Amino acid sequence: MNVRTKSYGASKQTNLPKAWRALRGLIADPERTDLVFEIIDALAGRAFERAFEKFRAHPDGQRLLAERPSLLETLSNRAALADLPEGSFGRAYARFMESGNLEADGLLAAEQAAIHEEAQPVDADRQFFGNRLRDMHDLWHVLTGYGRDEAGEAANLAFTVGQVPSRGVKLMVFTAAVIGPIRIDFAWQRYLFRAWRRGRRAAMLSVVPYEQLLALPLSEARARLNIEAPEVAHPMGVVVANRGDLAAAVVR
Repeated sequence: MNVRTKSYGASKQTNLPKAWRALRGLIADPERTDLVFEIIDALAGRAFERAFEKFRAHPDGQRLLAERPSLLETLSNRAALADLPEGSFGRAYARFMESGNLEADGLLAAEQAAIHEEAQPVDADRQFFGNRLRDMHDLWHVLTGYGRDEAGEAANLAFTVGQVPSRGVKLMVFTAAVIGPIRIDFAWQRYLFRAWRRGRRAAMLSVVPYEQLLALPLSEARARLNIEAPEVAHPMGVVVANRGDLAAAVVR
């Protein structure tokens, strides 16, 4: 495979036509994860740089930059994850990945598929941060309890916006809110708002040394990161549905 690398600069020019084409494609086929990266890349602006500077200024971020642990390598070690205690964060992650027939490097492949430019020199610190941020996505699914169905992906993206503001992710969440069921009580839209608020209230997740938390009980990992348990964030239940069934599954 000819591996292409993303160029992480201080700012990227906004490409609205590219974002719109990718968004239309994603609406038509929600399984096209590569289009998620295209939307984020097309609308990136200075969002990545702001997130990186915040990461670099944090003591835990500085420690990660110095030690350079590979989150992808840790998450790819299925045998080690399987040896973790039942009920642990790591075992829950392994079960989540197995249930969806997913590989830890799946998002890496999707990101590479979305990049249509020649490989460019990449700042090592920014590359490390960008890779790590990408590889947290499925861990956040586990920590939040949001599934891989369309409702779960939308809620996880709303949670992500609460953590790392991004115009591309905001656009996808807004689109999910608009094309989802619109009732007089705006139940679906309020559900996404609660997911966003949950992300805002959590600890700064980009600097977390996840490798050290995987052996903990999932409930303890959530408590340490100030992530509300699913039953607290969504008292009427977590929505599990794809678009066709979403109207019937939406909770108050």
